[in-house]
Amino acid sequence: MPDAPVTYVLSPSLTNEALNALYAPSWPNHTWFDFTPVLACALACVAAYRDDTLVGFVYVAWDGAQHAFLLEPTVHPDARHRGVGTELVRRAAEAAKDAGCEWLHVDYEPDLAPFYEGCGFRHTEAGLIQLT
Repeated sequence: MPDAPVTYVLSPSLTNEALNALYAPSWPNHTWFDFTPVLACALACVAAYRDDTLVGFVYVAWDGAQHAFLLEPTVHPDARHRGVGTELVRRAAEAAKDAGCEWLHVDYEPDLAPFYEGCGFRHTEAGLIQLT
């Protein structure tokens, strides 16, 4: 039996319950998180639903001008390897472009390079300081 189709919604109203239910099986070591400040500050977010269930999510932060930052692309393990993540990234990039951004940045672990390169990103060097 084929999977139900996935629908994508730009910047929908999302609850902490729905997001935490998605993140818990998707991110090792996830603990309950209040997404309210994240959603309030995001330039855009994209949600993917199968039926009425949230199966994917990504958000875009920005500097208020030309730089946008792709953060936490998340796809439920049962919905992976079906193009959901790629479509989330595509729609997030489109939203950043529509907002006038010139650049979309993303940080990722080396094992995710094929996914991000497939989404159109090219590898660049970046710096990082862990603050906690």
